Amino acid sequence: MMTLRAVLTAAAACLITVAAHAQTAAYPSRSVTLVVPFAPGGGTDTGTRILAQKLSQKWNQPVVVENKPGAAGMIGADYVARATPDGYTLLIGNLGTQSVNPSLYKKIPYNPDTAFAAVSLIAELPLLLVVNQNSPAKSLSELVAFAKSKPGNLAYSSSGSGGSMHLAAELLASGTGTKLLHVPYKGGGPAIQDLLAGQVDMSIATILELNSHIKSGKLRPLAQMGATRAAALPNVPTVAEVAVAGFSATSWMGLLAPAGTPKALIERISADVQEAVNTPEIRDKFASLGAVPVGSDAAKFQALIDADRSKYARLIKEKGIVAD
Repeated sequence: MMTLRAVLTAAAACLITVAAHAQTAAYPSRSVTLVVPFAPGGGTDTGTRILAQKLSQKWNQPVVVENKPGAAGMIGADYVARATPDGYTLLIGNLGTQSVNPSLYKKIPYNPDTAFAAVSLIAELPLLLVVNQNSPAKSLSELVAFAKSKPGNLAYSSSGSGGSMHLAAELLASGTGTKLLHVPYKGGGPAIQDLLAGQVDMSIATILELNSHIKSGKLRPLAQMGATRAAALPNVPTVAEVAVAGFSATSWMGLLAPAGTPKALIERISADVQEAVNTPEIRDKFASLGAVPVGSDAAKFQALIDADRSKYARLIKEKGIVAD
């Protein structure tokens, strides 16, 4: 016969399960906040606002985008890590916040291994190598040849040490056997502005951030950093095609929840995000901006986070990269 304690334990478990299912069925019953841990206007922020509008229509509730920039995304991430795990405060993380910061920074205000539950990969943000319109380099091969002829003289701008721009350039340098001069800035905006002004020779950023400068003719794209060509720039070759076989350096953005969020609720939100991302309207908007819409389940997104974390941990150690 079951003891009274066993009966009470089983009853409590049933109540918790029923409550979780009720919470999931009623979700969302009020506004949902998507926290972007960066300033407005960047690729992650732009993509989030497109998704938020679609989710608001689907859920018939406001989906608010709240920017909490600072400390390489750790201020916003910490805010979400401390939030109630009920699905109403979610994090828009990216390559830097989830896969790079744990290896780059010695002190993080939350445990990056346990603070979040992956929900869905929203989109890949292909990176692009560009030079100023006045650069003599008309191709990646010419740029690599110049870099090899004058080691350490070819300068590239980045959003700061350890950012996606910096790490992608270091991967390129390792793959091509070149030595490049890193010029870090306090953000991607200033890094691109100095490239436009001719203060540095090259830079790497998301297509989403560079598209307007390319269309105006102020910047010349030389190579895409992803494994395949993005639809937004079908005539620009990849690094893998012309210089380094198998090369791939791509940023991404995805949705995460505070640890402890019920699994059933995560699955519900993930399914809704996947459905939203794969509508023709969202796919077309993302593609026109140079982003690649994905939509994935939680397990696949977590596998990507883990793989990139391992990849960039090796690079950071090998290159001795430290945060500003």
